[in-house]
This record gives sequence, C-alpha cells and structure tokens, in this order.
Amino acid sequence: MILPRILPSTTLLVALLPLARGAEASPNQPPANPAFSVKHMDLSVSPREDFAKFAAGGWYGRTSIPSDKSRWGGMDELAERNWANVRRIVEEAAAAPGAAGSNTQKVGDFFASAMDVARINALGTKPIEADLAAIAAVKDLDGLMELTARMHLQLGNPFFTVAFFPDQKKSDTYGFYLFQGGLSLPSKDYYFSEKFARERWEFVGHVAKTLELAGTAKAEAYRQAEIVLSLEKALAENAKLPVELRDRLANYNKMSIAEAVQAYAGLPLPRYLSALGLPASVKDVIVGQPKFCEGLAKLLPARPLEEWKTYVRWHLLSAAAPYLSEALEGENFRFFGTVLNGTPQQEPRWQRASRVINGAIGDALGQIYVARHFPPESKARMMEMIENIKAVLRDRLAGLEWMSEPTRQKALAKFARFEAMIGYTDKWRDYSKVEIRRDDYFGNLVRATLADARRRIDRTGQPVDKREWSMTPSTVNAYFSPTTNQIVFPAGILQPPFFDPQLDDAVNYGAIGAVIGHEITHGYDDQGRRYDADGNLADWWTTEDATKFRERAQRLVEQFNGYQALPGLAINGQLALGENIADLGGTSIAFEALQRSLQGKPTPPKIDGFTPEQRFFISWAQQWRTSYRDDAMRLQVARGPHAPGNFRAYGPLVNFQPFFDAFGIKEGDKMWKPPAERTKIW
Repeated sequence: MILPRILPSTTLLVALLPLARGAEASPNQPPANPAFSVKHMDLSVSPREDFAKFAAGGWYGRTSIPSDKSRWGGMDELAERNWANVRRIVEEAAAAPGAAGSNTQKVGDFFASAMDVARINALGTKPIEADLAAIAAVKDLDGLMELTARMHLQLGNPFFTVAFFPDQKKSDTYGFYLFQGGLSLPSKDYYFSEKFARERWEFVGHVAKTLELAGTAKAEAYRQAEIVLSLEKALAENAKLPVELRDRLANYNKMSIAEAVQAYAGLPLPRYLSALGLPASVKDVIVGQPKFCEGLAKLLPARPLEEWKTYVRWHLLSAAAPYLSEALEGENFRFFGTVLNGTPQQEPRWQRASRVINGAIGDALGQIYVARHFPPESKARMMEMIENIKAVLRDRLAGLEWMSEPTRQKALAKFARFEAMIGYTDKWRDYSKVEIRRDDYFGNLVRATLADARRRIDRTGQPVDKREWSMTPSTVNAYFSPTTNQIVFPAGILQPPFFDPQLDDAVNYGAIGAVIGHEITHGYDDQGRRYDADGNLADWWTTEDATKFRERAQRLVEQFNGYQALPGLAINGQLALGENIADLGGTSIAFEALQRSLQGKPTPPKIDGFTPEQRFFISWAQQWRTSYRDDAMRLQVARGPHAPGNFRAYGPLVNFQPFFDAFGIKEGDKMWKPPAERTKIW
C-alpha cells in the first residue's frame, strides 16, 4: 500500500482492525466466509474450557496461512474475496479505459502501467535519477532540508513527519503537525533491545543490498549501511515508544512557527517550510514530540553532511523501491515482508498494483466499486442496528453508578453529537488534475501523492470538512474519529463475517453489532474520553471520576498483560488498552441491544443447536479467528494497538456474566473469572 509522506487524517482515527483492505463482494455471489459456521467450530472442546477453540477450532485445524500472507483470519478471507472483485474492476478498466479523464481511464491506465513489468525493469532507477543527483549536489543543511520537503511531498520520510489534520484543541480547523519520524524500523525498541538484534543485523544487509542494486559498490554499500543504522539509532534515542504515543495530551504541544524556529535552531525549518509551500497565513505548528525535535536539531550539525546525504539517499531508495524494478521491489519485500513479518513470498502483482491504486486514487476506484457492489438494503439494516445500540449506551451513561452528575451530563452531551456514516462518502475526491499515464507507473504514483499532499497543505487553517472520509468505500475496516465525533463503516466491511442481512439478529449483533458498539465506545476509551462534544482535547471529567475510570481500565491492562502471544512474549495491555476497552464495551452493549430486540417476542428457536445468546458469542469469536506467523505476532505485539485476534475472541467475554450464563460456565472451569476480578467500564 502506498504510504503518503504527508500523513492523512487517519493518523487520529481509531480503527477496528490493524490493516485496511479491499472491496466488498458482489451481492450475487454466495458468501465465501459466513458470519456463523458450525464447520468452524470444534464441538469436541467444551466452551467452558477453551471458548476460542470451541468456537473456531475446526477452522484452525484445517486452515494454514497462505504463503503470501503474514497472518490469516476471517477478515483476511474477506479481504481476499474483496480483492478478487477489485481485480475485475481494474482489469476491465485497463482493457477498456473509456473517455480520457474518466475514473475508468485513470484506474485502467494506472493498473496497466503497474503491470508493465518489462518497462519498469528497463527503467531501473531512472525515475528517481534526478532526485539522486539532487541529493549528491546538496552543499549544506539548508539545501538538505529543501530536498527533504520535496521528498515529504512525494516519496520518502527522512528526519521527521508532517501532517495536516484537525487541530485537536480547535477541531473545526485544520492544523499543521510535526511528528517524530525518519526511522526505517517499526519502533524505538527495534534499535536498542537485544530481542531485535537479528532485525538490526538484517537491516544493515538490506540497506547495503538496496544501495548495491542502485549502483554502489558492495564494500562501499556496507559502509554506508552502517552509517544509516548509526544515524537512525541516534534519532531513535529521543523517539517515543508506541505506548507513549497514545497519550494525546502529552503529544500535543502547540507553538508559533517563530518559537519552533528558535527552539530547534539547528533544524533549518524556514527553508523546509518555504519548500513545502506552507501558506503564509499559517502561524502555528503542533509539535508532537518536542524532545525528538530538540535531539534532531542538535544531531543535524553534529554529524557530517555526507553522512546525512547517505541517510537521505537511503530513504529515497527505500520509499521508491516497491514501485521500481523487480530486483529492488523484491529486496524491499525480503526485509519488510519476510524478515519483519515472516511472509515467505509476495502477493501477486495484480494485487500489489490494486493496493497502490486504492491508496493513490481510492475514490476513483471506489465510485466504480459502489456502483457495482453496495446494496442499499445493507445501509438500512445498519442504521437500524446503530440506533438500537446507541439507545443502550445512552441509557447506560444515564445510569452509570460510578460516574458523577457533572461528568455524566458532559458524556451525554458528547453522545448526542455522535454521527454515523455508512457505505461511502457523498463527497468524492476530485482527481481531474491528476495525470494518469499508461506508460508511467512511478510517475502516476508521484503525481497522485503530490496532488493529495498539496490539497492537505493548502487547506491548513481552513474549516474542517466533516463530509470527507478517511477510508475508501472498499475498505474492510471501520473507525471512530474523535475530532469529528463520527463513526464510519465503509461498504467493504458490511458483509460476512461482519454483517449478513440474511442471517438472524443474534449473529449480526455478535458481529457487526459489536463492531458498532466498539466504535462508539472508542469515544469513551482512555483516549476518546479526553475529547469533548465538539471534538476538542479538553478535561471535562471530575478528578474523582477520572480516577475511577483509570482504576477500572487498569484491571483490563492487567488482564491482557497476563496473555502470552508466544512463549515468553506477553501482550502489552497498556498499548492495547483503547482497543480492549472498545471490545469490552462493544460486546456488552451489542448483547443488551440484542436482548432488547427480543423482548415481547416468542422465544426464538435454536438454530444449529444454539440459542440466540450462544450464537451471539460464537459469532463474535468466529470473526476474530486469526493465525499469525511468529514474526508477524512479535511485530503486532511490539507496535500495537490491537491485541492479536485470537485473544480478542474471548478476552472481553470473560468479564461478562451473560457469557457465563449462556454456556453454563461456573467456578472451577478454565474459562471462569471470579466476579471480583471482572472489569466493567461502560
């Protein structure tokens, strides 16, 4: 997937899943991965002893991870089915691109350019030769910062990252952010912890091989690779860990640009901002990690310019490699795909190309997708479930015994401002000025990325457009936006195993219903609770209520700290806290919404031998069935913020009495958790 250097607004989003993929299956096709399947279960296992295996042991027993995947689960099965539909769209568009400037032309020609491997191989590094020459010609740090700005606009992420999304303390206006960045490895730990010594050694080899493929002699390439690691370690010294980045208040430090220029005097910000094209009307910058910027400002003049040029050259090559020759792309995958994630082989080229198109011109692809695959009845069913689930949370907020009245009133005021977005945006992105050529894969990517970066920069300081989505319609994911107070469900997730309008309410409430509850609960998790009804970072809690919340949340931290993802590898409960609070609240709220929907009606008959209550919990567990390669599991635990899916399958449920009642779980059973140890927040 393309990773724009100018961070999109998704940086602030709280997503359901670690990855976002794909497009929805055609409603005319039978579901390949049903929302509930007895075949997935292992009925020889008691739900009182191992609920995850009971619910999905059959699937685990017969399913292996495909060779081009680092993990495999219900969401991934859905994503593969989605990509098959996307493949039809892009291949048909490439065969018959239609009128110049149309979405079909842009999608089709982009795909055709990506599939022209012979041309891409023949070009080698020619698409970035001008940039490489510009790096070689740099004479001072001012020139290096000017070049860095050009890279941030197009491809490459040296030194730091800039972003343009709503100001978290003035959420109706787009702000300018400066964050830590410039690191090739997943997080700070990878540079210093002994458990990642292999990854560091492999990284040096990867940098050297990439430089060698770009024309550097082998011995010199290894010398330069050691320089890159040395510089990145020096940068990482002042970087924050992923768990530290979760504190929104600590990572919001607003100052005037003039103050930033003075505070970080060794960092040539004026030259950088001029090259970036920041509007003159923008006077402030929100610095995420001041210590990192201070360290960078001291480090830049302390190391030789030639070393920094080597570092910047590496970052350009690393960012460009996936879109250049097969040799460079393959080496890039060997490290980032195989070494870090354990994935043996790449996805097929059509799929890699489709991911790039979805990232670069996703709304052009999305409009074609929506016209083919999104049934209006899905939206109507979703809206009904959302209203039912919101009603439960509203009543809970009104009657929450541990919350005082002043905090309660503000929580309810925030609740009243929730907005749900279903299926797709009503304001499509305009790509009319983005030239897409059939013979220029790399150029297509750069032009699309640059256009999006300019769009974000130019609107800085202007009112936020709440109609704009941060995920494409084909994405299999959902998110909560704290600054707009919106929950968003792209069309891609509105299908099995998350949603099936043909199945009973118990299954749908256990799957998409719990997802709805999950996203709404994010508004009140350890991060979301810091945002008020207007979407601003603000302290609207009494001291006593905040203490009570933290005490309850800490029990959830300790619960997940006790889970071993791999032998000797514990889940970081603090890093995954927000997602676990959302899972806990989401399942509980959705279950109560199901119970309310059954009130006053005849007792539903068992289906497949299970009561509605049992089907609800089995449905939840089945949607999170996931197998991981060991390297991918280590990366997931280190970087977060989600607990691995197989722990999400039962982790929230053991805090919930109706779960024990549904399966007759009692004291002495392995799944039992004493009432005094259970966590209830919302």
